[in-house]
Amino acid sequence: MSIVNQLMEFNKDFVENKEYEKYITDKYPEKKIAILTCMDTRLMELLPKALNLRNGDAKFIKNAGAVLTQPFGSAMRSILVAVYELQAKEVVVIGHHGCGMTNLDTQGMVQKIVEEGGVDPLVIETLERSGIRMEKFLRGFTAPEHGVMHSVKMIRNHPLFPQHVPVHGFIMDPLTGALDLLVEDYRE
Repeated sequence: MSIVNQLMEFNKDFVENKEYEKYITDKYPEKKIAILTCMDTRLMELLPKALNLRNGDAKFIKNAGAVLTQPFGSAMRSILVAVYELQAKEVVVIGHHGCGMTNLDTQGMVQKIVEEGGVDPLVIETLERSGIRMEKFLRGFTAPEHGVMHSVKMIRNHPLFPQHVPVHGFIMDPLTGALDLLVEDYRE
């Protein structure tokens, strides 16, 4: 059975048995926070549990490494929407130890894109010539702390981000859920 069939079969039972009822909430985060975090599978359930967050408590924005690569990309847009439209009053950036973005081999990934993905090398060359640098677009970081602080600084310094909204940074242990505070941002 394909993954799509498995998902659809489970979903049908989930809806028929009204299991969704315990998750009903509205679009506004109860705890008034937006969290930018990594897409790592180990954080899916662990992170909300380790923070005592339930469905409806926070807006979660996930990407590779919890890193903002562009000031006007989709993750930053989501943070701005969370703050201006969905009543988030604080932003939290949470990276984690053992992140796959740590020391990411950009050239190796480009090679996989070409060899395993079947993308014509001419596509990569064309993108590079048009200003999309693979080294920047696919870059990782030397330590997850660097990625978190990069994102915190990009959010704080964004020309559209309100200066009164705090932006905090943490690193999480993906095995235990233990948090290390990098920056607590309650500016006067």
